Amino acid sequence: MAIKRYFANKDNTITNAFRSDLVTRGTGSNMGRSDILEVFTIYGQASSASAEVERILIEFQTSEIQNDRTQGLVPASGDVNFYLKLFNARHPFTLPSQYTLQVLAVSGAWQEGIGMDMEEYQDLTYDQLGSNWIRRSGSTAWSSQGGDFYGSPTFSQYFPEGNENLEINVTSLVEEWLDGTKDNHGFGIKLTEQLEASSSINPSGSQKSYYTKKFFGRGTGDFFRRPVIEARWDSTIKDDRGNFYTSSSLAPAQDNLNNIYLYNFVRGRLTNIPDVGTGAIFCDLYETLGGTPITQCIDTPVTGGHVSTGIYSASVCAETTATTLRDVWYSSGAVSGITEYHTGSILAENFAASSYSTTKRYVFNITNAQKEYYPDQDARFRFFAREKGWQPSIYTVSQTTVPSLVFESASYQITRVIDESIVIPYGTGSNEHTLLSYDVSGNYFDLDISILEPGYMYAIHLSVFDSAINSYVEQPSEFKFKVNQYEY
Repeated sequence: MAIKRYFANKDNTITNAFRSDLVTRGTGSNMGRSDILEVFTIYGQASSASAEVERILIEFQTSEIQNDRTQGLVPASGDVNFYLKLFNARHPFTLPSQYTLQVLAVSGAWQEGIGMDMEEYQDLTYDQLGSNWIRRSGSTAWSSQGGDFYGSPTFSQYFPEGNENLEINVTSLVEEWLDGTKDNHGFGIKLTEQLEASSSINPSGSQKSYYTKKFFGRGTGDFFRRPVIEARWDSTIKDDRGNFYTSSSLAPAQDNLNNIYLYNFVRGRLTNIPDVGTGAIFCDLYETLGGTPITQCIDTPVTGGHVSTGIYSASVCAETTATTLRDVWYSSGAVSGITEYHTGSILAENFAASSYSTTKRYVFNITNAQKEYYPDQDARFRFFAREKGWQPSIYTVSQTTVPSLVFESASYQITRVIDESIVIPYGTGSNEHTLLSYDVSGNYFDLDISILEPGYMYAIHLSVFDSAINSYVEQPSEFKFKVNQYEY
C-alpha cells in the first residue's frame, strides 16, 4: 500500500470583497458550509483603486496520520511524501490564467462556521460561530485581517491555464505538525502578495484582477474531488528470486546485483525472527550445499537487512555457470554459534540468454482476481504475464506451473468505469508510488480499497517500461472489479 488519503475536517472561504452595492464589504461573512472554495483578487471595481481579496482556509487532522505511522501503516519521516490536493471546480464566470497560488501554514485556531452565501455575503458571523476576514472564531480577531500565517514554510504552484488542480508537496509542514514543532491549524491558500490587489496595506500588489478560481470543498458530493492530503511512498518489493542473473562482464556492476528476500511466516503471519529482530542477518549462495560459498558481494548484514515485520533482504551477486543456486540465511554466530534460519532455491540465468522480449505488448491476467471488494479490505492484485503471441515449448507445456514474466519497471492506474475518470493516476516520477512489486511468482501491488468510493466499478490499467524508447507503454489489458458498501 503506497497511497493513503486523509480528508479535511474543516474549510472556509474568507473575503473583504464588496457586495453587489459596491459599498458594503463582506468582511463579516462566513462560507464554512459551502461545498465550494474560492480564491480571487479584484482591482478597481468599486473605485479606481479599490481592492478586494478572497482566501481559503482548510485544515486536516494529523492525529489520524500519526496513528497510522505508529501502527506502521505510514513510513517514518524521510520515507514518505505528503501532497495537498484540491480539485478544480468548473464555473461559467471569468477564470484567471497565468497566476500563482501560495500555500501557507495558519498560525492560529479558527472556526469553520455554517455560512453558505458566496454571492451577497449575507451569512454574517460577527460575535457568532465561524471565522471571517476579521475574526478567526467568535469574537476573537485575527492579528492581521485576512488570516494569520507562519513565515515558513511556504509553498506555491503556478497555474498557466487557470483550470488546473492544485497539487503541492507539503511534506516539510506536515512533518512539523507530526513532530510537534508547529501547531496544526491548517493551510491558508491565496494569491501571492504580488498578485493580490494593490491597496494601502499591500502597495506592491497587482493592479490587475484575477477572478475567480474555484475548488471543490470538503462538503462536495463528488467522492474523488474532496480536498485531501495524500501520503505517497515507494513500498515496492523487488525480489529477484525469480529474476536472478549471474554476474557477467556484459552488464554494469549494478545490474549484476540481485535482491533476494526472506519471508518469515509463523502461523500464517509475518513475524520477526526473535534472535534477529530488526537487526542484521547473513545470507550466502552455494552451488552445492555443504560446499564453499560463491557469494561475490553482499550488503548484509548491515542496518537495512530488515525490511519490515518478518521480511529481510540481501543484495548478492555470484560468478558461476550453475543454473540452480541455494541461498542460506543464518545468524552471525558471534556469541552462541551460527544458527541457520532458512535454505532456499534459486534458478539462475545469464545475460547472454535474457528472457526478455523486444515485444512492446504483453498478455496479462490477474491470478487472484475477485469480482467484488469492500472498503475495509487491503487487497493484493497479482499478475501473470507472457509475451503476446507466445508459443510454449514441449518442456514448458510439461511443467506443472508456467513461470510468469517479471517486469522490473511496471506501474498501475485505476479509473472509474462509468465516466472513465482517473482516480489513481500512474505514479512513475520521482516518488514512484504506483510501481508494481515483484517476486518469484511475478508482479503484484497492494491497494487500500477504502481509497475508492463504494458502489462503482473500477478498472486497473498497466504500463510497462520499454527501454528501447525510454518510456512507459500502456498495455491493452484492463481488469475490472466493483467496490461494494457493507449492508447492515
